Amino acid sequence: MKVARFHAPGDIRVEDAPEPEAGPGELKIRVRNCSTCGTDAKIYKFGHHHIRPPRVMGHEIAGEVVGTGERVQVIAAIPCGTCEECRRGRMTVCPNQESMGYHYDGGFAEYMIIPAKVIAVDGVNRIPDGVGFAEASVAEPLACVLNGQELARVGAGDDVVVMGAGPIGCLHVRLARARGASRVFLVDVNPERLEMAAGLVHPDEVISGDAVDQVVKLTGGRGADVVITAAASGAAQQQAVEMAARQGRISFFGGLPKDNPIIQLDSNLVHYRELTIVGANGSSPAHNARALSLIAENAVPVADLITHRLPLPGVLDAIGLVSRGEAIKVTIEP
Repeated sequence: MKVARFHAPGDIRVEDAPEPEAGPGELKIRVRNCSTCGTDAKIYKFGHHHIRPPRVMGHEIAGEVVGTGERVQVIAAIPCGTCEECRRGRMTVCPNQESMGYHYDGGFAEYMIIPAKVIAVDGVNRIPDGVGFAEASVAEPLACVLNGQELARVGAGDDVVVMGAGPIGCLHVRLARARGASRVFLVDVNPERLEMAAGLVHPDEVISGDAVDQVVKLTGGRGADVVITAAASGAAQQQAVEMAARQGRISFFGGLPKDNPIIQLDSNLVHYRELTIVGANGSSPAHNARALSLIAENAVPVADLITHRLPLPGVLDAIGLVSRGEAIKVTIEP
């Protein structure tokens, strides 16, 4: 069979591999779709400390169980299920967390094995009727978005600003609407990507240039109830604090580069406006199941966000599209 393996930064190869066989407690699936994301582009460029090459990449996985034909979606982040955080229901911050495509071979392959520990934490979800494999693969990033918005308490009547018009930003816009937000504003420094995203998700306003000034004006001087930084940008995080309303909530959703993670912000704004700043790190198995339901119910449509579908040999083209911001969601169909 064909797989896409990471060997070193700048070195991903599509090559032949023996078809894997499931061991005790494992599942073998025929991968039908494995979508790409910005993390794949970062791994290609820089590698990752959890990846010991050669490793089959891909963590947004949907396929069929070999032998039964059952259509399933698979989690990416695997909590241990037994540590103190997991026992307290905090699976997104499990210190023993592992990941598909990092610690275990992922979905850029014709066939793959789902480890027993994924099944043990309910990490394999049946795809509802009417949901395609490509749509189901987007449940994994949507699950992360759901976790972020739950932590930021996005709700009815909120003015929400999403900073970053990539696939995650588009999902944030749609989920905020599904959660009852009054208005959703989309911000990006790339005008072409902003135009492309806005044409799909139709935010109430698109913002480039001086985002703080424009948000303040659009909200009649009060600022946004929720600001989500769906971009790896320290400047966006600083601006988020400046544009938040009193008792506003700020989600630092996009992590910063490890060599430049420090920002400066006006802590008096946090103090006097009683702001809440929250992080967001991945998702739990339960978030994946709920995300799949949101897609099935059409509460958060995702099919139109999949702008490119490529075969497995096109994985480097897919990563290039993501890196250049020329696509919203790119999916690989092995």
